[in-house]
Amino acid sequence: IHIIAVNTEPEPDCALLAARIDNQYFLCADNGILGLVGKSESLEVVALNRQNEDQPKSFVTLYELTEAACAIISGRKIEELGNKVTDYNKRVPLRPTIEKNSLTGSVIYIDSYANAITNISRELFERLGKGKKFEILVQSKHYVIRKINSVYSETPPGDLLAIFNSVGLLEIAIRNGNAANLLKLNENSSVRIEFNE
Repeated sequence: IHIIAVNTEPEPDCALLAARIDNQYFLCADNGILGLVGKSESLEVVALNRQNEDQPKSFVTLYELTEAACAIISGRKIEELGNKVTDYNKRVPLRPTIEKNSLTGSVIYIDSYANAITNISRELFERLGKGKKFEILVQSKHYVIRKINSVYSETPPGDLLAIFNSVGLLEIAIRNGNAANLLKLNENSSVRIEFNE
């Protein structure tokens, strides 16, 4: 069971959702995030019924999403937690563009540490790079990275680095710093990787 607690503050026309794909469950706000989880035809989605109108409207994750998670753990089906929906918000994930010796991706998320998460996967990087030397160009050629870290501490504090995060996506960071602000990165900023022959 995955609780996606991104932008979960309730808004008048934003439902809370429970979704199932295979044996995985996702609990989140109807903010487009489910479009990044899987193909809509393979997702079963319900809009959660409010359990208790007296609960605080803040901390939705603490109350309503955890109650839904507990209900699923105790054996309840998601169909029992709300009404089936098909018209939920779906974000379409951006795909990197591939050329002969390069790969251009986009920043898809800025995390709470101001690291820029891209849509470039480790699998795609390794398949195209085939062990070749490379340059990661951030904000055109203003910032160049020539190494992928295994851990953040391989780079001195304050220096720019690239690392594949826990879900296998390329992350641009500044050790102990604020990459998004210092490099003026935001969602949709481009990140290009050029492979040397």
